[in-house]
Amino acid sequence: MKTPEFWAHDGRLSRLLSPLSGVWAWHMARRLRQGRSVRAGIPVVCIGNVVAGGAGKTPVALAVAQHLQQQGMTPHFLSRGYGGRVRGPVRVDPQQHSFHDVGDEPLLLAQVAPTWVSRNRPAGAQAAQAAGADVLVMDDGFQNPSLYKDISILVLDGAYGVGNGRVLPAGPCRESLDRAVMRAQAVVIMGDDRHDLGRQVHPLPVARAQLKPGPELAQLQGQRVIAFAGLGRPQKFFDMLRDYGVEVVTAQAFADHHPYDAKDTAALLALAQQNSAVLVTTAKDCVRLPIDFRRHCIIVTVALEWGDLRPLLPCLQQLGLAE
Repeated sequence: MKTPEFWAHDGRLSRLLSPLSGVWAWHMARRLRQGRSVRAGIPVVCIGNVVAGGAGKTPVALAVAQHLQQQGMTPHFLSRGYGGRVRGPVRVDPQQHSFHDVGDEPLLLAQVAPTWVSRNRPAGAQAAQAAGADVLVMDDGFQNPSLYKDISILVLDGAYGVGNGRVLPAGPCRESLDRAVMRAQAVVIMGDDRHDLGRQVHPLPVARAQLKPGPELAQLQGQRVIAFAGLGRPQKFFDMLRDYGVEVVTAQAFADHHPYDAKDTAALLALAQQNSAVLVTTAKDCVRLPIDFRRHCIIVTVALEWGDLRPLLPCLQQLGLAE
């Protein structure tokens, strides 16, 4: 679904939905309290979030895995495979699997390290360990108690924060920030901290990072573009393009994890032709596009750039995962 605009601010609709939020919060607390966590035979690092989508969790997971690789470790990713039909455990093969099978995020993760999709997290951990993993990086599952996490790192968007701070459906939070902080060992704030998040998550160590667009952006200089994206908060992508001087004629937002079909692509092509513009989207959207349509688009990649990684290192050092 698309992120509702009213989630960003506390208002009448949020207050009307607050009784349902109480039910959600009770159910989440009960699930976490009664869940029995299985320990994997190797360390587990969970990259989680508080809000429903759009915080930058996947880029952080990729960057953490790359850091561990630089330390001589053999990380494997473990994901639920949201949106995919495969229950697993199965190792993702980008040549064989589509997003219909394993979801979009695992296809991106598999470009950096072996990636496992498993609805049953302990079973996925066991399969990864048997295949040679000596550390697991979870790209989701912070609110799932089935697998014990040695380290949990929360990712927060500095610009959005936690929206109105209310729990679903009155706001974007899966649980309150206070409760999440109690189970985390560190926090990564993406971009400028406009909501004083560093203070709100005290005393957890806070690392700083931001997303930088890839070299594809150079192709867009002086061109008119039709930007489209199906993300938790597509506006972040559109704003990034504009911040780098790209002329965005139209910004077309789709629901998060939207599966593009022939009707969507025909409409996008027509829009580009009508405006003499180039189609532009994200790498995460690319894996959900029909293969023959991708050649009509410029795919803008992003990479995480650490502002200050040092606050995370003590957590990793405790497990022998960093120097």
